[in-house]
Amino acid sequence: MDLIHTLKNRRSTGVGYLTDPAPSDAELNELLTPAMSAPDHGAIRPWRFKIIRGESRHHLGRLFEKARRVDKPDATEDELETLRQKPLRAPLVIAICAEIREGHPKVPPVEQIIAAGCATQNILLAIHASPYAGVLLTGWMAHHDLVKEGLGLASKDVIIGFLHLGSQKEEPRIKKRADVATYLERWPAPTGG
Repeated sequence: MDLIHTLKNRRSTGVGYLTDPAPSDAELNELLTPAMSAPDHGAIRPWRFKIIRGESRHHLGRLFEKARRVDKPDATEDELETLRQKPLRAPLVIAICAEIREGHPKVPPVEQIIAAGCATQNILLAIHASPYAGVLLTGWMAHHDLVKEGLGLASKDVIIGFLHLGSQKEEPRIKKRADVATYLERWPAPTGG
């Protein structure tokens, strides 16, 4: 029942609520290890974790800026500064990626992406059960080929998201959960009469 409670109560902590300290390397290893038990048809293990802390966060911000300049040469300095600051909102950022094996005889790319998504959820659950907090963010940067290239990925690869991680400054507001009954359907649909 503890697991059910954790699953029902897991939540993200907005970047505005994150601060130092971030997990140490040893703690981070513990938080990432549950990813290895994610469902993974074919045991491909497509997930990759790019650890970005300290000065490396500035490099990521400059990478975002570079990608924006390619797409929008007339971007304002304010827009570019906002992009440079994005990775600095948390003491640790992890780019969670799926390295796609094209042409696999049993596991199409979509299943590889789902496996990396399941690994990500396991990490988020581990964070929830730890003294740390985090939020998974995407945005256009997660889909930009220049950002992928800068992170050592191929254009076929997928950035699942940028996990911002640290300690929680204060309790974020609690969001109301949706009622699962809203998402249930009987199939085939019952017929009348």
